[in-house]
Amino acid sequence: PGLPGGVLLAADYPQIELRILAHLSGDEHLTSAFREDRDIHRFTASLIYGLPEPEVQPEQRNAMKAINYGILYGMTAHGLSKELGSSYEEAQAFIDAYFQRYPKVRAFLDAQIERARRDGFVQTLLGRRRYIPEISSPDPMIRQFGERMAVNAPVQGTAADLIKRAMVQLSRRLDEQRLASRMVLQVHDELIFEAPRAELPALALLVRRVMEGA
Repeated sequence: PGLPGGVLLAADYPQIELRILAHLSGDEHLTSAFREDRDIHRFTASLIYGLPEPEVQPEQRNAMKAINYGILYGMTAHGLSKELGSSYEEAQAFIDAYFQRYPKVRAFLDAQIERARRDGFVQTLLGRRRYIPEISSPDPMIRQFGERMAVNAPVQGTAADLIKRAMVQLSRRLDEQRLASRMVLQVHDELIFEAPRAELPALALLVRRVMEGA
């Protein structure tokens, strides 16, 4: 049963996978954009299109958003062309330009594919392994799927590890502080809490501290 007069609090990690990619790759451009609290998709568009950030148009930002997230999933020029409704050549030019601007991202992703081929697995930041036997398949389609998994698993897996770590710590802290508030749902990079209205300020402070510190 719900708490009488209770309210819901939602807390999420904004753009967490891109932030993890910046950390794991060590790419200076990507890292500095987050440290300076820039709009990462507008920032990427300004690099790719060679425009000042205020001049970036909404459709240009949306295209770079598709690339920023597509890169994490091993998106090819064929997939990106479908996403953008552009030609294959234009999509490939966008991907090439992205990696020219973020060279350490390219090096990191290539290293994950090579590690999967060599060791049979890749790891999250906390050391959790994702085994990828598909990367040794003689079937090109299965092998390409394995390569996409090798690229994505260290980043998406680290994001999953991070929010699980936050959930464990928050469950303990809610008990320690004898709060009536409770964690009711996790949705990817977001946690939902139910709280008495009087506890909301204390809960918000606790959730922010634990999630940021996890």
